[in-house]
Amino acid sequence: MDTQELQKIKNKFDIVGNNPGLTVALETATAVAPTDLTVLVCGESGVGKEAIPQIIHQFSRRRNGRYLAVNCGAIPEGTINAELFGHEKGAFTGAIGERKGYFEEANGGTLFLDEIGELPKETQALLLRVLQNGEFMKVGSSKVEKTDVRIIAATNVDLRNAVLNGKFREDLYYRLNAIQINVPSLRERKEDIYLLFRKFTSDFSEKYNLCKINLDHQGVAMLSSYRWPGNIRQLKNIAETVTALESKPISQNSERIEIPASTLAKYLPNEQDTLLPAVSDSKPGSMSDNDKRMLVKAILDLKAEVDSLKKVVYSNQSAAAIPSNSVSAGTSIPDDDAEWQVPQEELSLKKAGLDMINRVLEKHNGNIKAAAAELGISERTIYRKLAKLKEK
Repeated sequence: MDTQELQKIKNKFDIVGNNPGLTVALETATAVAPTDLTVLVCGESGVGKEAIPQIIHQFSRRRNGRYLAVNCGAIPEGTINAELFGHEKGAFTGAIGERKGYFEEANGGTLFLDEIGELPKETQALLLRVLQNGEFMKVGSSKVEKTDVRIIAATNVDLRNAVLNGKFREDLYYRLNAIQINVPSLRERKEDIYLLFRKFTSDFSEKYNLCKINLDHQGVAMLSSYRWPGNIRQLKNIAETVTALESKPISQNSERIEIPASTLAKYLPNEQDTLLPAVSDSKPGSMSDNDKRMLVKAILDLKAEVDSLKKVVYSNQSAAAIPSNSVSAGTSIPDDDAEWQVPQEELSLKKAGLDMINRVLEKHNGNIKAAAAELGISERTIYRKLAKLKEK
């Protein structure tokens, strides 16, 4: 596809940017459009995945048929089968009449199933049947019906990982993944960020007759260096907010306003890098991304509280003199930030405390809850100490 054809597609579908990854996605979409291959569109939330199925439909032989977009994650689990496949009168409470589902409505056209990873397992089996032979049954009916629909699915989660975790059918995954199109995140499109910002602020300004917003060099650099976890959707919201609050009505003397980086900074959330969206490649039994984020958050919370277990102090006793059986029910280890003055020859708390934790864990056969109760400290403190020990 030459540059002129590519630009026509961008103009038609309101796409801004020159990123190579974006170009590959658009070229792939137009290349597979004339076929009936099932397409899986992958990318983080907010990157603009919904444009890809629209392009495929418009360049396909089905362009005169219906195009329906369905957000699978927004339909309650109890009604999704009826929404997709239709239902007979009296099939369930509230089914006062027969109703066509999306597969029947889109017959001869294209059905875009967004957030496909949110489908219940039962619905996944029904979808697989449609993909295999075009057959489905309405809820409450035993009659097999046929449909001729092209399926385009999209996901912002790693379906391979969902398959490994038993949350998504493997056979359905391979059926959907005939062609995969990856839409890059905004932080991978740094050269496009200011172009998009200018488009959004320009559109908003024209709509409300406001001066257009320009950024100084530092402001442009700030936009490019921000990680944009919400991608294009977040950038659009910020561009419109900046325009609404920093611009002013157009006058004879002013049609544009330049704002400095210091002003722009007020509108960019100060978020931690640990929340950066990432594709998980974890294996069964390993810690999930969500668990990792929770663990990191817990560590950050604890960092302000305690850096290490404080030295066990018994008046003039050194930590080295503590007998192995000296820990008993009700004995607690200080867990505050007070500074203790102890003889130089005493064992550091890092060693004495960890030795004591290990002994109590052995006593309770590794039961962290029981060990924490006996030591008089929190379970999180034990987890943190063991994690630090493991890092060494």
